[in-house]
Amino acid sequence: MTSISPTPEPDPRRWRALGIICLVQVMLLLDVTVVNVALPPIQRDLDLTTTGLAWVVNGYTVTYGGVLMLGGRLGDLLGRRRLFLTGLAIFALSSASAGVAQQAGVLVASRFVQGIGAALVSPAALSMVTLLFTQRQERARAMAIWSGLAGVGVALGVVLSGVLTTITSWRWIFFINLPIAVFAFLATFPLISESRAAKRGRPDVLGAVLVTLGLLLVVFGLLEKDTHPWLSFLVLGCVAIGVLCLIGFVLVEARVAQPLVPLTFLRSRNRSIANAVRICYYVGFATLFFSLSLYVQHILHFSALATGFAFVPFGAVILFSATMVAPRLLPRFGLRALNGGGLAITTVGYILLAGLSTHGTYLADVLPGLILVPLGGGLVLVGSTVAGVDGATGEDAGIATSMNNASMQVGSAIGLAALVSLGTSHATVLQHAGADPMTATAHGYAFSFAIAAGVTASGAVLGYIGIHPTARKANS
Repeated sequence: MTSISPTPEPDPRRWRALGIICLVQVMLLLDVTVVNVALPPIQRDLDLTTTGLAWVVNGYTVTYGGVLMLGGRLGDLLGRRRLFLTGLAIFALSSASAGVAQQAGVLVASRFVQGIGAALVSPAALSMVTLLFTQRQERARAMAIWSGLAGVGVALGVVLSGVLTTITSWRWIFFINLPIAVFAFLATFPLISESRAAKRGRPDVLGAVLVTLGLLLVVFGLLEKDTHPWLSFLVLGCVAIGVLCLIGFVLVEARVAQPLVPLTFLRSRNRSIANAVRICYYVGFATLFFSLSLYVQHILHFSALATGFAFVPFGAVILFSATMVAPRLLPRFGLRALNGGGLAITTVGYILLAGLSTHGTYLADVLPGLILVPLGGGLVLVGSTVAGVDGATGEDAGIATSMNNASMQVGSAIGLAALVSLGTSHATVLQHAGADPMTATAHGYAFSFAIAAGVTASGAVLGYIGIHPTARKANS
């Protein structure tokens, strides 16, 4: 008779530990969108160009996404709690630096360092959630809470930005991170034990450099389209070199002894498709906050405070979808419904936003999109998170979770650069054809959302056809 090893006894501290981990994750994702409403005063105080403003947003997401996989591997090798605390300290210090910045270069550089700190914290955090919750149903519930609060963090960033910018100064959107980071740092020691992979080795630094440099060049090239033609070196040349760096990254991963992403790891169909689905969702996600914040302020003439509160429905809906709807649908309908169906709902939201115009209103033209995009998004976040760590063990938990988070940041960075660039180009064409600037700008935003709808529709098909219905079989 074959003996069955007993399931490890759950850690009694696990739910309190989840609270601390989720608090930190909310802080990290808050900083993805917290600068959007504050962009006008930042531009005024630091004399930033439009491209510089884009880097204030994208500098964080590019290094966040590029270093994530190295952060996951370092957590596996050196200790997840150690990397969590190290990254938290880096994030706090760079937040302080961003808050006191008197020059544009200091602010952008601080955002890059913030991204590095977040890249060390985030994969370690999700790895610890995966290892703290060993039972399938509890893990699914924990992942649902994690995903829902992550969405709230992104939406809360816009609200908090509007409140702090109006009441105090844009600098407090960075200073607010300091008390949260200190509290989480001190609370981690008694609640979370150290864990690491049994197999030790050397981290793949070359791979991390190639993937980060590749992302930086691709994003830089796409953003330069605002001031240079497509065939110029600063646009096409940088994008081409960036793609070559990413190809080089894949070749390095196939040869190095301790790769950041073992190619065998991606042989899991669910893990591969889950990350592709997340990229499709986040391509439009970053553009939603960037472009819709500007549309609401410039076209609908909302104040910074009103703009922040205009995004409250997004956070409420994504929290409801991820924590209440997704956990009930997952056992009954499986991962296909959450990934494919969730992106289908999101697509409808973007189609509605593609109808934005100068004559639009918040209730009729903006609010429906702010309900449907997060309603589908909550399902996608839970479904892709569960599928993305499918079969992960203590040996490769960091790889699974860093891939999960990297797909989010890579989709956001490239999506924001590409869609904003295409929307701006479309607006320029309309102005040359005789449209007034405000009409052209509004249609540029709408064009970006139309492209986002195409991307998410493709992801919906991929998610439904490609995902294996693991959860349904397991629960049946």
